[in-house]
Amino acid sequence: MAGRQGEQQGGKRCRRWYHVGTMALMAMTLRIDDELEKALAALAEAEGTSRQEIVRRAVLERHARSGHAARVQESSARLVEQWGDVLHRLGTA
Repeated sequence: MAGRQGEQQGGKRCRRWYHVGTMALMAMTLRIDDELEKALAALAEAEGTSRQEIVRRAVLERHARSGHAARVQESSARLVEQWGDVLHRLGTA
């Protein structure tokens, strides 16, 4: 079966991919310590979902926040450039 980890395809090792509908999912090993295991177990229990889903949501939320922070920073820089003199005068009045 092409695409399985460890199988040769054109002389190269391939990652294991799973296809669910139109999405391709890749298998990954995540090493965690006891503290993270306890936190994952508690969140999964509280939310009635899997540990995998907790990690997935956390990564996607962090990614969304980082994109938002970058957009805010860019917007702030543009506004300071445009209105910096006015802001300075208001701050020193």
